[in-house]
Amino acid sequence: MSGVKIALDAAGGDRAPEVNIEGALLALKEFSDLEILLVGREDELKSRLKSTGEISRIEIVDAREVFPMSEKPSLLLRKRETSLYVSATQLKESKADALVSAGNTGGVLAAALFIVGRLKGVERGAIAVAVPSKNGFSILIDAGANAEVRAEHLRDFGIMGYEYARHLGKNPVRVGLLNVGEEEEKGTDLTKAAFGYLKDELSSHFVGNVEGRDIVFGDVDVIVSGGFEGNVSLKAIEGAGKLISHRLKEEIKKSGLAGILGALLLKKALGRLKKAMNPSEYGGAFVLGVKGIVVKAHGNSDSLGIKNAIRVAYEGVKGELVKKIGERFGGT
Repeated sequence: MSGVKIALDAAGGDRAPEVNIEGALLALKEFSDLEILLVGREDELKSRLKSTGEISRIEIVDAREVFPMSEKPSLLLRKRETSLYVSATQLKESKADALVSAGNTGGVLAAALFIVGRLKGVERGAIAVAVPSKNGFSILIDAGANAEVRAEHLRDFGIMGYEYARHLGKNPVRVGLLNVGEEEEKGTDLTKAAFGYLKDELSSHFVGNVEGRDIVFGDVDVIVSGGFEGNVSLKAIEGAGKLISHRLKEEIKKSGLAGILGALLLKKALGRLKKAMNPSEYGGAFVLGVKGIVVKAHGNSDSLGIKNAIRVAYEGVKGELVKKIGERFGGT
């Protein structure tokens, strides 16, 4: 494969365009065959790049408008001058191999589904998020694209999650269905039907029902859920992580000198733990089920988060993830 071109929505995110430019420059240093299509206001981007002294392997694509973080996703298709719309068009027209944006989540989904387009045989796209777990990471799918689903959709999410886990090096891949208990008879009519579909489709790779705690502490690689439950679970995990960090700092302060000395002795271990739990290290979430690589970075991403979102997209292109998923559904 030749070089990889990634369209980066320069205006997307809470800290745009500074962190997007910085993240792009970090990614270019890491991957010698990477090119960035930086999509945003041309005059502003040129000025900022000039100050860095770095313009090689960067092409600026002019887009005069910004799609606000609070905007209704349905309005994206009317706002064709926004950086998000133009970025998605670059991917649709094969001028780019992937799209990365830290912008409006609903807008990125709309861009992926209605501009880039769904794969043949895929009725619903889904957000797949790598979540830190005792086994390194697990994949939660769907993490928020679909508030309401059918059993067939959960089956398809399981297939896409399975392929994504293989792409990330998991072998064998263990897929579980998020439920209120492990027994097959537990759950709603929806989850019972989905259980049968997943068992038929994934055979021994389907380990059955899993509970919320298994997302981070279970022997499972992929957790399948509806977007409503998945998003609630993801936010709960993020909140728990922040609470642990907050309380740990409080307890160290309360412990006085002994606590500070203990923290210093554990500094390296705590540093490794912080890195492993840092969302910026995971880069972004894939929108799976569409005809191109689309990665949604966290809205509050720093430059490291943007760099790693670009890395996720780059590796998705190199690993031909879309092709592999498409083949499972009968073609692209």
